[in-house]
Amino acid sequence: MTTDTRAEADSIDEEKLTELVETSLVDLGATVHAALAVIGDELDLYAVLDDSGPLTSVELAEKTDTSERYVREWLRSQAAGGYVNYDPGTDRYDLSPEQAYVLADRESPVFMPGAFQLVASAAKIEPELREAFRTGEGIGWHEHDEDVFHGTERFFGPSYGAYLLEWIAALDGIDATLKAGGRIADVGCGHGAPTIRMAEAYPNSTVVGIDYHEASIAVARERAETAGVADRVDFEVATAREYNGTDYDLVTMFNCFHDMGDPVGVAAHVHETLTDDGAWMIVEPYAEDRVEDNLSPFGRLAYSISTVACTPNSLSQDVGYGLGAQAGEERTREVITEGGFTRFHRAAETPTSLVFEAKP
Repeated sequence: MTTDTRAEADSIDEEKLTELVETSLVDLGATVHAALAVIGDELDLYAVLDDSGPLTSVELAEKTDTSERYVREWLRSQAAGGYVNYDPGTDRYDLSPEQAYVLADRESPVFMPGAFQLVASAAKIEPELREAFRTGEGIGWHEHDEDVFHGTERFFGPSYGAYLLEWIAALDGIDATLKAGGRIADVGCGHGAPTIRMAEAYPNSTVVGIDYHEASIAVARERAETAGVADRVDFEVATAREYNGTDYDLVTMFNCFHDMGDPVGVAAHVHETLTDDGAWMIVEPYAEDRVEDNLSPFGRLAYSISTVACTPNSLSQDVGYGLGAQAGEERTREVITEGGFTRFHRAAETPTSLVFEAKP
């Protein structure tokens, strides 16, 4: 041991060291767990456990046509993490109502397997991201693994279904306008979950879903056909700074504004496409204005996803503003008012989302 190393060891607080090692062990387990949660969802292990439990590993394997030895180890890992319950007296596993709501109910606003699918897939660009750290270049959303897009839809879609109409009702007069028959542009629509939800809720209105990612638009068109709203939903492959149309009563952006390379330019374009009394609804991840107030479990998740996906996407585009997923209300206000809006306020919030309304 060198003198410098010995001096460093002597200065270490053993209690803090133990805490950090324990945190690392939790994170290592969580990293592996993400893939196992995706497997549990895709093979219906959670769903069958919810429908038919309590079950032994043999019974669960039989009902899901999977290998018992893999299922047994999977169940033990899930029980160790608190994701399933284990009864040592019967050697059976089951889901509590809370566990089922998070893991088995695919319409639940807190359904998490989609989020695990998203983060597990986003990590696949680690080699490209490592190089981007060196060069400062961006990585476009379209360059991610396909499961990132599906995971995003499955994670955010149920929460939009649960809260979207409440959020629109909180806007100034927009709900009444849309019920009577208005025009909506959903920018950055991805697979179209909120686009379709708005078309279902406001049958007298027309909705346009807009995204620069052509493959996502193709999926969104299929989703609209399946939902039976294709007659009043159009989709356009375009950027947020250049999409077509004017006189929209409502423009929406769901968890994508911070991803954009030129958010000021986007704001200016939205301003041009709204009616005089129209509204722009911007849904962003919950964030406080100061970094120190975002050093929480959710802040950590948002900063991490921002590092892997959101900021690289912004840096891959013109301007490369790099707003980031934890910009907060005041920074978002500055950008949007710089784009020409005169009125901006927080219209609603959830523990994980901030909903802003901007008006010309």
